[in-house]
Amino acid sequence: MVRVGHFLAECAIRTVMETRGKLDEDHVDRDPLAQFRAWLDDARAAGVFEPEAAALATATPDGAPSARMVLLKGFDERGFRFFTSYESRKGAELEANPRAALLLHWKELGRQVRIEGPVEHLSRRESAEYARTRSRASRLSALASPQSRVVASREELEALVAQAGERHRDGEIPLPDHWGGYLLSPQVYELWQHREHRLHDRLRYRRGWPGPWVVERLGP
Repeated sequence: MVRVGHFLAECAIRTVMETRGKLDEDHVDRDPLAQFRAWLDDARAAGVFEPEAAALATATPDGAPSARMVLLKGFDERGFRFFTSYESRKGAELEANPRAALLLHWKELGRQVRIEGPVEHLSRRESAEYARTRSRASRLSALASPQSRVVASREELEALVAQAGERHRDGEIPLPDHWGGYLLSPQVYELWQHREHRLHDRLRYRRGWPGPWVVERLGP
């Protein structure tokens, strides 16, 4: 079964590689969300490890940047969703400067997507709905971990989680006030595709206020 899975993944990658030269203005979907969805489907079919993994870049009000990996937990016409502690470094930076950028890189396919725009909190209801889909262990970690703050040792961190588990041994694990979701509403997308001799393809979608998305080619 493992060999069959590898074979199917290799076939999917080969199919994408054979057609990837068509990243141009005449072949992409005019709706960037639809185009993103098609590329993500390609990455999933090719067996890319955690294709929803994205680098999230934020910045302080005075422009000092930081980046880390997150997992996208859904997207639609409203935007792209991810979840974290509001008290983490990224949470503090988004509170002070509510703009961010996402980067997804699918090395096996020679593709990446950049997405930029303003960020806002998801509703408490949406955060609670997502939290209920997580494992008990993950929910306890979110409840107990002082994310981005100094802890004395691994043992102290594990003790905090154990204590939270004991407190909620017989009941529902509550959604912490300091934890929930964010929604990034895209204003710019950029698709990048590897080509030979560094002459890569780059297409940018930007909002044509008022009107449809504008698709532009950028120099590699």
